[in-house]
Amino acid sequence: MVTRIKSAAVAIIIAVIMLILHDTFVFNLALGFIICVAIWEIFRATGYAKHQAVAIACYAFVAVDSIMPALHYHGWALFFNSRLYYPMFIMAVCVLYLINHKEFNYTDFFFMIGVTSLFNYCFSTLTNMARVPGGVFLLLITLCAAWLADSGAYFAGTFLGKTHLCPEISPKKTVEGLIGGVAANGIIMLIISLIYRYLCKGYPVHFVWIVIAGMLCAVIGLIGDLTASIIKRQTGIKDYGNIMPGHGGVMDRFDSVLLVAPFMYYVYTQGLIFA
Repeated sequence: MVTRIKSAAVAIIIAVIMLILHDTFVFNLALGFIICVAIWEIFRATGYAKHQAVAIACYAFVAVDSIMPALHYHGWALFFNSRLYYPMFIMAVCVLYLINHKEFNYTDFFFMIGVTSLFNYCFSTLTNMARVPGGVFLLLITLCAAWLADSGAYFAGTFLGKTHLCPEISPKKTVEGLIGGVAANGIIMLIISLIYRYLCKGYPVHFVWIVIAGMLCAVIGLIGDLTASIIKRQTGIKDYGNIMPGHGGVMDRFDSVLLVAPFMYYVYTQGLIFA
């Protein structure tokens, strides 16, 4: 428990620093690192990390796609965008496929491209959030919506939990815990929004829509969490890594963010966050 608390404290400090630096190049570098580690953890868990050349191509694409938005924001290198370097990434993997076709088959080809594209798309929505008006608030409620539902579900499940939700995947999760997590997430989103609007003098916000989005995120985040848990069970591992002692790897902490981030960015683009 002490180890978990220490790791959580360090993670919170890092998260606060990243939020402060959300509109700088540092944020892009940090997010690129997180995406690369998450992809590496999935490759390692599923045995695909052995294809080192393809894996390097995947990490290189993620690194480029994480850095370029910061350059484009300042009007630099606009010609070099995802419509150019994404096809270059696919072409590089195709060439490696042709060279190593005896060891690298079509399932490897599609899996590694698929995981890289999926993770990069989902996490890169955080980069998009970072540079919009009210970006810090948007990032904050997105991360809180992904992470804090677990706390509400834990306490509700501990004191009220009787009906198992999916015992074969996650024996400790209960229906009562899910309901508690949904309710807690809505309340937490409302509290954060009130603090932002009236104490921090932030942009006017749609309180009702934020509460609804928070409640939906509790379910969406759970789907991401359970999906990651199935992969761990099928690959026979306990945690994806140990980058955060007591908590596991990046995927163990960001599995719910993977689905929540694009959803919250969609909600923002529909004009449902700020009034």
